[in-house]
Amino acid sequence: MSAELDAAVRHRQAPATALTVAAPPAPVPGPAGGATSQAAGQVAAAVGWASDRGARIAAVAIALAWHCVIGLPAVLANRAELTAAGVVLTAWAVVAVVGVLAGVRLLRQTPLPAWPLAGLLLAVDATVFAAAGERALFTTANWVWGTLGWFFMLALWGRRVRGLIALLAAHSLIALVAVIGYGATTPADLARFAMYVYGTSSLPIAAYVGSAVVAVLARERATTSAATHAMAAERDAAERARRDRRNRLALVGGTAGAVLAELADGRADPTDPLVQRRAVLAAARLRRLIAESDDVPDPLLHELRAAADLAERNGLPIDLVTIGTPPPLPVQVRRQLADPLTATLADAREWARLTVVSGPDEVVVSLVTPDRDGPDATGPPEWDNGSHEGRVDRIYERDGEIRWVQTRWRR
Repeated sequence: MSAELDAAVRHRQAPATALTVAAPPAPVPGPAGGATSQAAGQVAAAVGWASDRGARIAAVAIALAWHCVIGLPAVLANRAELTAAGVVLTAWAVVAVVGVLAGVRLLRQTPLPAWPLAGLLLAVDATVFAAAGERALFTTANWVWGTLGWFFMLALWGRRVRGLIALLAAHSLIALVAVIGYGATTPADLARFAMYVYGTSSLPIAAYVGSAVVAVLARERATTSAATHAMAAERDAAERARRDRRNRLALVGGTAGAVLAELADGRADPTDPLVQRRAVLAAARLRRLIAESDDVPDPLLHELRAAADLAERNGLPIDLVTIGTPPPLPVQVRRQLADPLTATLADAREWARLTVVSGPDEVVVSLVTPDRDGPDATGPPEWDNGSHEGRVDRIYERDGEIRWVQTRWRR
């Protein structure tokens, strides 16, 4: 405070005659609609990812469970019927490792080398059909029939469904070559082949498309819901602000009306300094209230400039200095920062120095004016620290020479 008082004493010796600003105002963020759409997009992305993650977990669980619970016991139980049981078991182990690695990377949302994996799975497909032999062609020991489609789905997760259809078509073509090669060309065998192809292809395609559709629908519904809630919140906030502003306007207007009524009834003397200061204070508060709703880059400085401009019009030399860029502040915080200084400014005589020091998490506004004998003509500065946007502290001191008021906001 001593530095501020020293500056004020020097200023009293050579009062300023112009309003100066040391730093440019900061740009304000985009409109509320942009923030609303951004928040809605973030919510939608989170919901879409949660839905997709659930589908990934289900796909990995189905593929590995089918491979381990159905495929492996069938191979072990029918080893005697397989032409090369060791090759079939080795191929099963390779696909199991591929499934575990693919599942881990899917759940970690790490990109997969889709087409190399798809090529490996097709090679395993052809190997198992060759190693299973004719007797196990249509049995569960030939595990690629029912299992491989799920691993195709894991390899291509997140891509277009036509890639999965192409892999399943290649799988069906490999199976058809094996059926013809083993001479299983009777109508019954071909009907069985068609039934196997349909049964083992339709389920992975349905699960693949269904998971994508569910994720898209969840994202769209989340976007709509988030936008609706954001609009409702903005509407409620606007209604509260309108109600608060109306109540405050009634209070300030009542103060001004009381002064005017006393003047009109002859109960107040226009030449009385006390009456003049009351009128100045009422005008300053009205002017600041009007400035509150202006769409400007820096509302706090705009409101302080409005009060300073009124004081200058009344013949008070005032120096306004800003240091730093004030962060965006809600109306209630700006009122707590500006109102105590507005009341003191109405009592100021000779000169005044208004300083605004801003940082990202703190704003300090101080006013220094010459002191004089007697109490404050307008009474002590009003104070209300009911904001939930951060703490606002106030200091008010006078020593017979200097009167100093400071308000400080901390995030």
